[in-house]
This record gives sequence, C-alpha cells and structure tokens, in this order.
Amino acid sequence: MDKQFQTYDDTSDAATCAPRLAALRAELAKRGLDGFVVPHSDQHMGEYLPAFAERLAWLTSFTGSAGAAVVLTDKAAVFVDGRYTLQVARQTDTSLFEPRDLVAEGPQGWIPDHLPRGAKLGYDPWLHTAHGVAHLRAACEKAGGTLVAVATNPIDAVWTDQPAPPATPAKPHALNLAGVQSEAKRLQLGEGLKKAGAEAAVITLADSVCWLLNIRGADVPHTPFTLAFAILHEDGGADLFLDPAKRNPELMAHLGNSVQVHNPDQFEAALAAMTGKSVLVDPATAAAAIFDRLHKAGATIRQGADPCQLPKACKNSLEIEGTRKAHIRDGAALAKFFSWLSVNAAGGELTEIEAAKTLEGFRRATGCLSDVSFDTISGAGPNGAIVHYRVTQSTNRVIAQGEMFLIDSGAQYPDGTTDVTRTVMVGEATAEMKDRFTRVLKGHIALATARFPEGTIGMQLDTLARRPLWDVGLDYDHGTGHGVGSYLSVHEGPQNISKKPVLQALKPGMICSNEPGFYKTGAFGIRIENLVVVSELKDVGGERPMMEFETITLAPIDLNLVESSLLTDVEKAWLNQYHARVQGTIGPLLDDEDTRKWLDRATRAI
Repeated sequence: MDKQFQTYDDTSDAATCAPRLAALRAELAKRGLDGFVVPHSDQHMGEYLPAFAERLAWLTSFTGSAGAAVVLTDKAAVFVDGRYTLQVARQTDTSLFEPRDLVAEGPQGWIPDHLPRGAKLGYDPWLHTAHGVAHLRAACEKAGGTLVAVATNPIDAVWTDQPAPPATPAKPHALNLAGVQSEAKRLQLGEGLKKAGAEAAVITLADSVCWLLNIRGADVPHTPFTLAFAILHEDGGADLFLDPAKRNPELMAHLGNSVQVHNPDQFEAALAAMTGKSVLVDPATAAAAIFDRLHKAGATIRQGADPCQLPKACKNSLEIEGTRKAHIRDGAALAKFFSWLSVNAAGGELTEIEAAKTLEGFRRATGCLSDVSFDTISGAGPNGAIVHYRVTQSTNRVIAQGEMFLIDSGAQYPDGTTDVTRTVMVGEATAEMKDRFTRVLKGHIALATARFPEGTIGMQLDTLARRPLWDVGLDYDHGTGHGVGSYLSVHEGPQNISKKPVLQALKPGMICSNEPGFYKTGAFGIRIENLVVVSELKDVGGERPMMEFETITLAPIDLNLVESSLLTDVEKAWLNQYHARVQGTIGPLLDDEDTRKWLDRATRAI
C-alpha cells in the first residue's frame, strides 16, 4: 500500500470570496431571490462531503466539517461552532462574511433580525432536513419574509469548475467483518417496520445504506461510503438507487435477488409511486425534498428515527473483535511514530506536515490501511489550540522546543476504524502546561472509569470529564465523545457524550470517543482521546443493570506532562494499569530495540 492518501495543499483562499459572492448575488437576482442559505451538506446529510458538494467551502473558503452561510443582497454571515472560531477567521474574508455562532444562534436566529420584510430567501430542499426547513421557515415568517425552495442550486450555476459527482466502485463488506448478513438485517428491520405500522422506510444516510447492505465504497474522502439512496420494505426486500458506474458483477451477486438496483434518477419516481403507502422517514436526517415528493404522492408519512442507526451503533461481537484488532495494529504504528518523534523533534527542524506524513507512513506499513479516517490534526504550539486545525503548506509550523505538540489522527482498516489524540511535550513543560494537561487527564480517567445504570445518556456523563477543569474556571468548547463506526464514519450517531441533550441511551456495543481537552489561544492545545466500548458490567450486585466503558485504544500518555501530585491514588493506579496493558500488548509487536526501549520508558509506573 504505497499510496499517499492525505494532501496538505492549501484548500482556501479568502481572495476568492468577493468574486464568488458577487456571482451568487447576480444569480439570485436573476431568479428573483433576495437571499440564499448555504449549508455544509449533501443530499445524504453527510459530515464529510464529496468535492462537488463542498458549496460552503467554495463560497466562503471555510473548510470545516460543520457550518452554514446566509447570503442576502447587502450582507452575509458564516456560522461555525466553537471548534472553528479561530479557523474561520483565518480562512474567510470576514469583511464580507460575518462569523457567527452556529450553536447559540445559527441561521434561524440570525435571519429574523436581518432578512428584510417581504424578502424571498431561497434554499435547496435536497440539502436541508425537514426539521431544518421548519426552523428556517419560522425564522423567515418572524422577519416577514418568505422561504422559497429552488428547483436547482444557484451555486451550481456559477461554480464553473465544479467537480463531477463521485463514481467509485462499490464493493461487498465481507461477512467475517460485518458479522451479520444483509438479509438478516433487512428481515429484522422489516419486522420492526410492520410493528410500527409502516410498509417501507426511506434510507438516506450513507452509513445506513452501507451498513444495511454490507457494502462499502470510496465516494467520500477518508470514509468508505458509497453514496446511494435505498428504500427498505416490510418483507425485507430493498430498492437501491446506485450509479451504474459503481456497479460490478461481484457487487450484484452480493446484493442478491431481494435487492433491486435502479439508477439514481429513478429515485424521485419511486417516491412518487408510493401513493397510499405508509412510509417511515427520519425528519432529522432525510432531505426535505423527500418529504415534498411523498406528500405530493399521497403517501402516509410516519416520522421516526432512521431504523438503521441504533442497530448499526450497537456493534456485534465480530465487529467489536475486529475493532480491537485494528486498535492493536494501530497502537504498534503509534508506538513507532512516537518513538521516532522523540528523537526527531529534538532538533527543532521537524514540521507538522513531516510528522503527519510519518505517522501515516507507519500505518501504511501495516499493509492493512485503507485510508486515514480524517485529515490528521497535527498542531504545534499555538496551532494546537485550533481545535480542528488542518495543517497546510501555508500554515505548516516547526515543532519547537518548549512547545506542546497535539496530533489527532485515525485509520480506516477493513476490520475497524480508529481515532486517537495524544499531546506530547517537546522539551521542558511549564507548571501551567502540566496543570492543564493533568486536569484533562483526570477528566479522561473519570469518564473511562465511569459506571452507570442502563438508560444513561451521554449528557449525564459529560460533566465527569469537565469537572477537573471546572474546578479552576476552565472548560472546552467541543463534545467529550462521539460515536465511531465499524469501517464506516469516524463520527456516527445516534449516541453522543456532550453538553447537548441527545436522548439516546448508551447501549452495549456502542463505540465512543473519550476526548476532553483544553485550549489556550495563541499558546497550546491539549486533548487526550481514546476510544471506548460500552459494555455490560457483570457481577456488580445492586438492583439495576449497570454499564461501563472498555478502553480499546493503546497508546502511551505523555508522562512528561503529568503533575502526579494532582492525581489521586486511584487515578495513578488507572494510569499505571493502562500503561502496563499498552506495554504488554504492543511491546511484543515491536521489532526495533530502540522503539521497545522507548515504550518501556513511556509506560513506566508513576
């Protein structure tokens, strides 16, 4: 596997904002529109988008994985969350696009104060969920304006070099990796549809389609998706709307006779043919256009959660075992990298890009890497304080003495997806650095060792990770944990560990991240991230079923940044036991004596 997957070219240029914004406004004027909403999404509501769907990045030069913009005739705003406040200021022309808070305000909060009375605000119904459109419509009505669905996206009309949609081959995901046959999944979910009084369900999320049919692809950067729509029927049969260029004999044989394959341009006709049928659609994840087509067809729409999301999140035993193996393999690559880093960073000439490329090289050397699971966040010193920093040739920084280096990376292996963050010290740490790092570590340990009753949601556990920082008036502006797929998306739902009131209970088999952090703007960033599996707690006694987390990431935590006087005996014991497991599992896989010696030192007991 000699392919270099990740590139570090600059992907944003604020100088392009003015001509592109002018072109869009001219197009809107032609259509009789006074404004347009530009979300970061595609027809499948994905977080990571194929190149042709990066409309927000094209317009604003902001390249984050979440955001939106609203363009009016005389003003425009770009909305980002707390991860991207520094990045958006660096990437976009803020004299044209005013940065605003995506979470606290969002387009729906901004529109009532800025949309002129009587104005027509356009939106693409294929790029917004039904829930999202309801919020936009309410905001427009509050302003005295009108929300108007467009038949074609005006950005596509002015984006002269827009890439073509992807057409990479889809391929079967082997049963020894998936753990359950597609037919069994479809039959089980079909029974669920019957119980819910639905005859069919429209499946729109790429990870749901791939999981349901046991297929994978390469339509999206770093995520093994094939982009397609599906309709699941109560008898377990399915219709798949897949580009002919993505089909091959192996795939068709895998799908079998109970999955009918159609061209994507037949999807709307299939929705229109559902007259009189009871159809389940998820208003939180399905495009508003799908609801429009079903309403016109006279179908009975049953709004409910995507039926694939929860069973997909609760991994079966083969998926969990595969993920454990992936993390052991990944842990050996990480040990080789951090050993290499300990030598090469000392000279003061190593750059962020060189470090990221070298880590990817160690992963590729396993012979099992399909891709990295996201653009590596390789941030030295102040760049580490940019939560979702993406290093490019223009931002590339030397990892200097006396600085922290934060590297958040992951891998896509056919048997599992990894995501791990470590913060290491180059040279001597200050007392402040050690204090902040140790508080993040205390929060990480608190979550890793949590025991919680059945039915607990992530928000109830989130405070455990934040408490050591809260004690001294500090916090971080991102979630503590997200779901992770099984050779699917590195970010998946429905579970979540954050301040957000996500009501999905944590269930056995779910894989989540545990990643508290702290960021001092202009100075350093700290994050410690492991992946954990929700497991049933056996033989605990008591009156209620209990859960716990099994940590599956295996990589040393930098002891040079630990202020041991801040740790309790219980916390020291956890850290020592974790490091003993890392050494015992990874050590035998290392064939280089220097790397083994480094690992011995890095996992020493404190």
